[in-house]
Amino acid sequence: MEELRGLSLVEVREGSVRFYVPEAEALRRRRGPSTARLPVFYNPAMESNRDLAVVFLKAVGKTHRVKRVCEPMAGCGIRGVRFAVETEVEWVALNDLNPKAAALTKLNVEKAGVEGKTAVFNLDAEELLCKFSAPGRRFDFVDLDPYGSPSPYLDSCFRAVRRGGFLAVTATDTATLCGVNQKACLRKYGAKPLKTEYCHELAVRILVGAAVRLAARRDLALKPLFTYSTDHYVRVYLQMFKGARKADEVLSMLGFLYHCPRCLSRQTIRGLKLPHPAVKCSECGFSMEAAGPLWLGSLWHPETVEAMEAELSRVKIGRLKEARSLLEKVKLEMEVDVPGYYTVDRLAEVLHSPPTSPVRLVKALRKAGFQVSLTHFTPQGVRTDASAKALKEVLAGLS
Repeated sequence: MEELRGLSLVEVREGSVRFYVPEAEALRRRRGPSTARLPVFYNPAMESNRDLAVVFLKAVGKTHRVKRVCEPMAGCGIRGVRFAVETEVEWVALNDLNPKAAALTKLNVEKAGVEGKTAVFNLDAEELLCKFSAPGRRFDFVDLDPYGSPSPYLDSCFRAVRRGGFLAVTATDTATLCGVNQKACLRKYGAKPLKTEYCHELAVRILVGAAVRLAARRDLALKPLFTYSTDHYVRVYLQMFKGARKADEVLSMLGFLYHCPRCLSRQTIRGLKLPHPAVKCSECGFSMEAAGPLWLGSLWHPETVEAMEAELSRVKIGRLKEARSLLEKVKLEMEVDVPGYYTVDRLAEVLHSPPTSPVRLVKALRKAGFQVSLTHFTPQGVRTDASAKALKEVLAGLS
């Protein structure tokens, strides 16, 4: 192919697929963000992301129609090719604006032998999605995995997903979502972030909240099925429904989370209007810091998580241990349905309590009658319905 002339390629394997990627030193890294300066974008650190996408598709495909799939920013095309090879989908649209990427995707499609199940496009992502926005042409599943913020492309995704279909969204601008740049978060997500020990969960909730508000303008309702944060990104899987009443119902799940920097207490208030004057902490009277608007509902759908866990025994993925560990933690975590978590190091610092391990704190809180679990967001985290005051008492009993 003319577009690939002069491009040095190497063959790699992921899942059940062998494919070509550009030979570059950056590709040898297995963690952290890759670079957008490569001639064709490929990030080996996102293999686990792609593994879980395959697992999700196979899981929901057992009970829902998932035949037409789209990857609007395909890079070298490995995600879409894996969908065609490893799942039961019937047709995958792979697209990239970069001509070299589109050419390499075609080469990888041919190497995998899935020409009859795929179509490769060389268009702007929004143009591609708009081409499939008419009823009867929409996709059952769109996987949006951009470099940076997904916000500019969400509206086009909503137009291209059929009612009852699914949308997966990755955001790699975690610094913005986690409060390093509040102005950027307000611009891109219409929400105020908060730089706290549980900022990665707030990042997920801000992303879901922004998507819910945007979809509601089209009388569409979004339901989170599976969400997580790991490495350098956050990831959400959503199901989309049509109807003004349904959109109103999910909008009622939005609101603000208030955090007390003095005693670590937190509370949530539903509604899209910030209360005035500032909210005072009910435990210590200190002025609380606000984050939002964001999603205050559940981040996980139990049936989906269980179906994904069951699917792990039937898939061939490179990071099986990593995926199993994540799902096991999420399965326990979703039983404690409260926003936010605590970290043992921050508790010791602020509450002047003796340092302890998360496992020991979980056992103590459970013995005291509270709901509690570890969290996948951080090895130091504990999710519980115990108040900050109760936590301090339990921690004091561990000394």
